[in-house]
Amino acid sequence: MLLENDHIYLGPVKENEFSEVSDWYRHETLVRRLNARPYYFETEDEIKKWWQGEKHTSYKFGIRMKDSHKLIGFVVLDGILWNQRNGWISIAIGESSEWGKGYGKEAMECCLHYAFEELNLHRIQLTVFSYNEPAIRLYAALGFTKEGSYREFIERDGKHYDMHLYGLLRREWRSIHMS
Repeated sequence: MLLENDHIYLGPVKENEFSEVSDWYRHETLVRRLNARPYYFETEDEIKKWWQGEKHTSYKFGIRMKDSHKLIGFVVLDGILWNQRNGWISIAIGESSEWGKGYGKEAMECCLHYAFEELNLHRIQLTVFSYNEPAIRLYAALGFTKEGSYREFIERDGKHYDMHLYGLLRREWRSIHMS
């Protein structure tokens, strides 16, 4: 199916789940992987406003376990430039107990399939901080190519880190996932 994989499926976040999503922002590790801003707690209202915004250039999906329907994260396509057929992707597994189990890869595969085959996008890109090694391994496994770096873009705990730009073209994705 279009928006499901072996263990997860992508779907909406329900109105009563935004407080749960907000709770994920208490995980310092998660927030520092997602954002260059100083560590900050996102409120339920802020999450809801972000989630409901940008309807014409953004597609946001909750990541749910197939067996329990439990919400464990989200994946987002946004910043879509329809005339150029490109956009940005980001992902977060909010439930720390589910980190490292491959659910992020499954969710990204679903979302990329949706981006390239349903939305007919040509290019998907993302940025990642150099200290986020699990994400870098994931993006490489999905076929993304490192296209450049913003040197010493971010400072965390007194140390500077690069922010890398990765890109994936539709034909590259298809050569890996449609063969």
